Amino acid sequence: MRNYKFRLYPTVQQESRLQNNLNVCKWVYNKFVEKAQKSFLSRNDMNYILTELKQSEPWLYNYHSKMLQMVSTQLEGAEKANIELIRIKKHRDTPDNIKQVIVTKSKSCKWYACLTCELVKVNPPKIDFTKAVGIDVGIKSFVYDSDGYQTPNPLNLKKMLKPLVRVQRKVSRRVKGSNNRLKTIRHLQRIHEKITNKRKDFQHKLSSTYANHYDVVFVEDLQLTNMVKNHKLAQNIMDSSWGTFLQKLEYKCKLLIKVPARNTTIDCSRCGSKVPKNLAVRIHSCNKCNLVIDRDYNASINILQKGLKIFNQNKLPQELREVTPVEISMRSMKQEDNTFRCW
Repeated sequence: MRNYKFRLYPTVQQESRLQNNLNVCKWVYNKFVEKAQKSFLSRNDMNYILTELKQSEPWLYNYHSKMLQMVSTQLEGAEKANIELIRIKKHRDTPDNIKQVIVTKSKSCKWYACLTCELVKVNPPKIDFTKAVGIDVGIKSFVYDSDGYQTPNPLNLKKMLKPLVRVQRKVSRRVKGSNNRLKTIRHLQRIHEKITNKRKDFQHKLSSTYANHYDVVFVEDLQLTNMVKNHKLAQNIMDSSWGTFLQKLEYKCKLLIKVPARNTTIDCSRCGSKVPKNLAVRIHSCNKCNLVIDRDYNASINILQKGLKIFNQNKLPQELREVTPVEISMRSMKQEDNTFRCW
């Protein structure tokens, strides 16, 4: 099963009806919550309660039964028939076998339709380990891979901090419950939604590029919960949103493997010697084999080597020359907004 989300453009009358349906779903949901406070309720129990609610509240018969029944499993319900009346921006094709339609409203008052479709079973894809890559995620470079490509981190939240702070101050100055406060809050919500959409767009393009060019992608098994405890880096780590990027890679790539993150930055990718370094040191310089490369590039090669050892593969990256990151040849991949860049 796969979900597809599309933007809706309802008319004034359609939006009024959708808002009314949304309010009814909220009302039914609150009734379920009241009943669930005493004991656990299964989906069947809630549907039985819904039957009793209809007997005591006859106006519920005016609403689609499927929509009301879905409240037991979803916070919001949707009518499939409503979709056929509303203009929809369907930016990609979907399977014909649609099982469920969920209409949602974002905080910035935008309507979306989420389609749940049943996919046809296919045979597992053939994996070619010669098309494997190791990826190291970071703050300065969002991605640095074992082929020498790096992608700068957009840090969308950091770029929008000034307007966010400005609008948040306006919200705090407005009188609670006033129309001006509600307008300012919606402005704030639109900024947050814009940041989220930029982050999603960037990650979707980047993950699609790796999925199209490689069969196997090796990444570090990061403990993000522990990493955000560093207060100096927590904001940039959350802004980078590595976890959601790895989720996109997981369902797009043929095979995504997480390898232990231990010593991927410290170990020399050529000779295996330990080269301790703190976060301020951006260059990996090995005194034994004289390898001098970017620390993230070195880590990505180690990730690739660790991943290949799991599958007993002999394919190793090409021999590294004794060069600095500035001397690595310029390469590029054709993609929107030049996602891939290298030193």
